Amino acid sequence: MSFTVLIPARMASTRLPDKPLADIGGLPMVVRVAQRAEQSSAAQVVVAADDKRIADACSAHGVRVVLTRPDHPSGSDRLAEACDQLGLAGTDVVVNVQGDEPLIDPGLIDAVAGLLRERPQASMSTAAHAIDDLADFVNPNVVKVVLQADGLALYFSRAPIPWSRDAFANGITTLPAPAALRHIGIYGYRAGFLRGFPRMPQAPMESCEALEQLRALWHGHRIAVHVSAIAPGPGVDTPQDLERVRALFARGG
Repeated sequence: MSFTVLIPARMASTRLPDKPLADIGGLPMVVRVAQRAEQSSAAQVVVAADDKRIADACSAHGVRVVLTRPDHPSGSDRLAEACDQLGLAGTDVVVNVQGDEPLIDPGLIDAVAGLLRERPQASMSTAAHAIDDLADFVNPNVVKVVLQADGLALYFSRAPIPWSRDAFANGITTLPAPAALRHIGIYGYRAGFLRGFPRMPQAPMESCEALEQLRALWHGHRIAVHVSAIAPGPGVDTPQDLERVRALFARGG
């Protein structure tokens, strides 16, 4: 299936200023992300940048880039503009790969894109993997997802779900059964849906949980979820994350 990978990249970051241009093994991080995405089956990989410095860094390393408005409130707004700049048809499939995932698995990108072909009733697709660490299960920064029998998402939450009523009666000391699933922040969309998504009213639960994907569920859209057998490589949110990823690249990625 033909699809486009879009990588939103913005310079503003409270925890890691100028994050897209952070050096990883001699290349800017956003270039590393694009190079990984190019190993997928995508027909094209495009960075949606908010700053000319990002655009210049991409162009210098042969990465296709579009320069978008700097005042977009979210990554999905930026991607919607990029869809227009690229002239994508409404049925074209777009995979949103975050610009701080230099170790993204190309196979995961293909799986998320393929879900939209397999699940025509779904407006979006994403991924998850089983949680095997109790600290991750109770960490509100680790987003959990609960699925229907057909692999469509029921709900995403920062809370420890599913809640095991009996096992947690005296506190959370063990992981639930069935296994909890950690949401992986990669999304597939049809371009027509992506263009309209930023105009949808925010959902009350979206504001409560600070999870944008809940807007789609609240408005009746379905999200198909690929369950990966393995956890993804570490992303980069903090200076400590950056040093960890730099060390991995120094050892060969």
